[in-house]
Amino acid sequence: MKAAFPEIETIRFEGPESKNPLAFRHYHADEKVGGKTMRDHLRFSVVYWHTFRNPLADPFGPGTAVRPWEDGTDSVENAQNRARVAFEFMQKLGNPYYAFHDRDVAPEGANLAESNRNLDAVVKVLKEEQQRTGIKLLWGTANLFSNRRYMHGAATSPNCEAFAFAAAQVKKALDVTKELGGQGYTFWGGREGYQNLWNTNMKRELEHLAKFLHMAVDYAKEIGFTGQFYIEPKPKEPTKHQYDADAAACCNFLREYGLIDHLKLNLETNHATLAGHTMHHEMEVAGSSGVLGSIDANTGDMLLGWDTDQFPTDIYLTTQCMYSLLKYGGFKTGGVNFDAKVRRESFEPVDLFHAHIGGMDAFAHGLKIAHAMMADGKLEGLLKERYASWDSGLGKEIESGKQSFKSLEKIMLEKGDAAPNRSGRQEMIENLINTYL
Repeated sequence: MKAAFPEIETIRFEGPESKNPLAFRHYHADEKVGGKTMRDHLRFSVVYWHTFRNPLADPFGPGTAVRPWEDGTDSVENAQNRARVAFEFMQKLGNPYYAFHDRDVAPEGANLAESNRNLDAVVKVLKEEQQRTGIKLLWGTANLFSNRRYMHGAATSPNCEAFAFAAAQVKKALDVTKELGGQGYTFWGGREGYQNLWNTNMKRELEHLAKFLHMAVDYAKEIGFTGQFYIEPKPKEPTKHQYDADAAACCNFLREYGLIDHLKLNLETNHATLAGHTMHHEMEVAGSSGVLGSIDANTGDMLLGWDTDQFPTDIYLTTQCMYSLLKYGGFKTGGVNFDAKVRRESFEPVDLFHAHIGGMDAFAHGLKIAHAMMADGKLEGLLKERYASWDSGLGKEIESGKQSFKSLEKIMLEKGDAAPNRSGRQEMIENLINTYL
């Protein structure tokens, strides 16, 4: 096949002083940080939907993307050719993983059987390309939100046959994810929520969503799929309220319905923003609950109230992400998945390389800073000092369950008042963080 990016050579590490826009300045795959290579720390993944399927349209105009390899059809042959282009791009970029929705890689047919045949035809090419390049599937998923059958949701639809169709679609997506050696499978509840509570039975919908996920867990066991399941929080857009609103809501849902041992969270920065949180907050919620699994690496424009999915270049943000990730033991099966798209004005194929290089460098830089902060220990020391009252004496007794309201009342009546508080030293800590950047 004719090369899609003939003018682009393999992207190489040239160091911080490099002026080459098509080279890495911080991401050196084989460089070890704390005894582990950057490749293994970061596990970079390119998403199929934004990188190879997004035409760069918006509500005010059609797509601007120039993609010379596209023939203008939605044929299986075009999809197969696109898959080969995708792997040429990823091989030159040097990312070890990719991720996709079923409908990203293959056209939807007139019925389920035809859709499955189309998917099989493209999966054959994906498998060949994985073997040729060594690039692996980070996770697969099914698009349960674009087709009009899912206008009221999929697992939460009031139409039981929409639920049934979604189940069949996820079954097939799990089959091909297993066939391709996928290390995980993600559920994003694109329309699993409501627009109006007057026409919504929330309790029933949540129970149906839980039942759907339990069915997926059961089927994975049946076929021997051992990859990690993820659920991805997002508070709104397209629905007014989505049931997987944020990390805390997802944790509560998983615990309530007996799924906490089967699913972890795939967190996205722009989704955290829409929920009114920072990515740092979401990662701490998930990490402290033992369900931090993977991240979708992007960012939003703080002046805009929707999911802009921009590539992350903020070193402060990537440092926060990597600090939390290192704190909770790093990735096991997940990775840094670039669920991000180039801007509508960045329409040339080369812009795909510029965007991913910038994101990979930003996370590599953040990794090095986060590791230095941990190795130095100053931040952890300040945190330990702030909570020192809980490490012995009365605090330790409260945590261990040796005190009660009555016993604490007796102590405080005798003391008369609580000991003076210590300063939180927020400004000093913020200054300390800046010394590492």
